[in-house]
Amino acid sequence: MDQLALLFMLLLGAVVSVPVGNRLGLPAPVLMTLLGIVLAVLDFVPNVDIPPDFILPALLPPLLYASVRRTSWRQFAANKRPIFLLAVALVFVTTAAVAVVASTIVPGLPVAAAVALGALVAPPDPVAATAVAGQLGLPRRLVSILEGEGLFNDVTAIVLYHVAIAAAVSGTFSPWRAGLDLVLSAVVAVAVGLGLGWAANKLMDLLGDATLQIGLTLLAPYASYVLAEELHGSGVLAVLTTALFLAEYATDADDVLTRLAGSTVWDVVDTLVTGVAFGLIGLELHNAIRTASGRWGEMLGWAAAIVAVVVLVRLMWLMPATWLTKRLHAKRDYDEEIPTSWRETVVMWWAGMRGVASVALALAIPLKMDDGSPFPDRDEIVFIAFGVIMATLVLQGLTLPWLVRKLGVRADIDSEKAFEKELAVRAAKAAKRRLREIEEVEELSEEASEQLLRRAFDIGVRISPDLGDEERREAYEQRARRMKRMRRIQGEMMSAARHEVLSARSEPGADPEIVDRVLRHLDVRSLR
Repeated sequence: MDQLALLFMLLLGAVVSVPVGNRLGLPAPVLMTLLGIVLAVLDFVPNVDIPPDFILPALLPPLLYASVRRTSWRQFAANKRPIFLLAVALVFVTTAAVAVVASTIVPGLPVAAAVALGALVAPPDPVAATAVAGQLGLPRRLVSILEGEGLFNDVTAIVLYHVAIAAAVSGTFSPWRAGLDLVLSAVVAVAVGLGLGWAANKLMDLLGDATLQIGLTLLAPYASYVLAEELHGSGVLAVLTTALFLAEYATDADDVLTRLAGSTVWDVVDTLVTGVAFGLIGLELHNAIRTASGRWGEMLGWAAAIVAVVVLVRLMWLMPATWLTKRLHAKRDYDEEIPTSWRETVVMWWAGMRGVASVALALAIPLKMDDGSPFPDRDEIVFIAFGVIMATLVLQGLTLPWLVRKLGVRADIDSEKAFEKELAVRAAKAAKRRLREIEEVEELSEEASEQLLRRAFDIGVRISPDLGDEERREAYEQRARRMKRMRRIQGEMMSAARHEVLSARSEPGADPEIVDRVLRHLDVRSLR
């Protein structure tokens, strides 16, 4: 098996792991990691040969962009305090705790190298957290905080990592310079993200075509990441800024086709890239086995100690941080999504899985110092990082569904239905308002006006049937049954039309381009 065959194996696994994970009640990223581990121990599977500095730019931008599409700037703004405590403060605390323990237990490990180890294992993975939390039916407030933490903690950790690596290879360190680099990195990233987001938004208006617009969204995160890194900014923060800008300003409510097609394309990209990323994590077992050859007891002990530090620091930090956030929240009058019980806090603690960013940063540690000597304890750092990733991702990922069920942490269905009903009312009122405006400038018959008014009401009832009274609900259900039958018959008619047009592709003299154009017209009609 060569590298290309291995890639196709991971892509196939990414597709298959989703239905298998749903059937087994396990997160697809965890299954892909297990697949990678199985492939890593097979003799005929080659060692992964990917340049370390290529992993982050290749995998992280689309994964981050896909994650941001599921959230909004308002959620970040509303949750800024818990996100700051988790994404910034906790990363610093975890990095410091790991650095202290690692420099103590690993003989001869320099402080700068220990800080680099702490920085690369500190950030929980945004993709793993989102994928796992999204499948477990957790309360939306927990998912929002986990998403915000996962998206922003990479920014802090990567900057800390680069500062530590620079200090290790050069032998010099300046706290003031490190702080300045952190601020400049954030400023450059935000500027690049906003600039590219604005430019992409304007370019979408010029392109017009849905295919080209979706293609541009595929390029935007890569362009944002690469440009920010070239200007010594944070590529991760730049991608987040670009994605939030486009989600806020590049959405046309009437562009139904682009929204549906774009959502489908990004779901495919998210599934495939996530599968490959976590499959690569499992495949890194090759390198871990080679590194620990003859030193298993000692190195497993080091890895276990760091795993304990990472897991316990998160718990010890979350408990008081959640209490403090609740106290401050009670004194302010705004909607902030925070854990409401110790059970939710425990779930947040156990959801702190490490993943793609940690692997990429571990593999990106340079081989040599500025003076040409080997980087101190590089193999040991990579092995410990792999141990932390495996323990948190596999152990916590496999047991998190059980823990959620055991603690009874579930989404608040009543509040979700209430919000859905509120949106249904607003949608129906907006439709009625627009009908009244049209009636003021256009003459409509009484019958047409009454029919359109019923349809405006139906907009809300179709979203939330509870809007209608019992008599209206019964009438709506009867009408819905008739409409369902009509849609079924119409669907069969459209299916026959599509089959007839598609059969023309194989007829002599048929132009496949014209056939596809007519078929696309029928497909669009079928969506209505």
